[in-house]
Amino acid sequence: MGRGKIVIRRIDNSTSRQVTFSKRRNGLLKKAKELSILCEAEVGLTIFSSTGKLYEFSSTNMKSIIERYNKSKEEHHHPSINANSEAKLWKREAAALRHELQSLQENHRKLMGQELSSLSVKELQNLESQLEMSLRGVRMQKDQKLTDEIDELNRKGNLLHQENMELYKKEHHLRQENMDLLKKLNEARDPHETIRISRSPNGFNLEEEEEEDECIKLQLSQPQQHNYATPKNPAPPR
Repeated sequence: MGRGKIVIRRIDNSTSRQVTFSKRRNGLLKKAKELSILCEAEVGLTIFSSTGKLYEFSSTNMKSIIERYNKSKEEHHHPSINANSEAKLWKREAAALRHELQSLQENHRKLMGQELSSLSVKELQNLESQLEMSLRGVRMQKDQKLTDEIDELNRKGNLLHQENMELYKKEHHLRQENMDLLKKLNEARDPHETIRISRSPNGFNLEEEEEEDECIKLQLSQPQQHNYATPKNPAPPR
């Protein structure tokens, strides 16, 4: 069964009022703490009881929160002050960046061996040590890169060697199959025919040699002409 709606008004009974204050105060403090943790909010909570007792919670520092609150209120009521403060902030940021850039440029020139006359012996020794450390780091990185490349080349060489071995096995297997096929062909052919095997760079060539059959030469003679003389006066019939 759900709770009924409570009318928001002053509780007349002092005991009930004190109990309600304690419960709601603890709940409010708990919610303020959860809000600061979950949302990374800067929370400051101040509670005075009817008897004048103080209860407070601050996610960071109550004094800094109050100062931030007063500053924010002042800037909110005076926009020109807010704008001036922001402009000053950007100027300080720009000045800090310019100083950092000049420092970096000066260090770069020193590392390149320029503008060293103003340095003392100790500063030159420190610079020399820094350069030696940098050089060692560069050499170590270079050696590591070379080692990695050599390992990669060895790995590729092993793979190529394995591929060559596989190809050699396949070639040997195909050559054996060709020899078996040629043997079967020789057994199945006419005994008067032989197969000569010649090896070429691309495989085997088959050349057939057939026995020359004996040729029978037949010569046809020209037909002879016979002259038959017909009698000039044939005999009359009897």
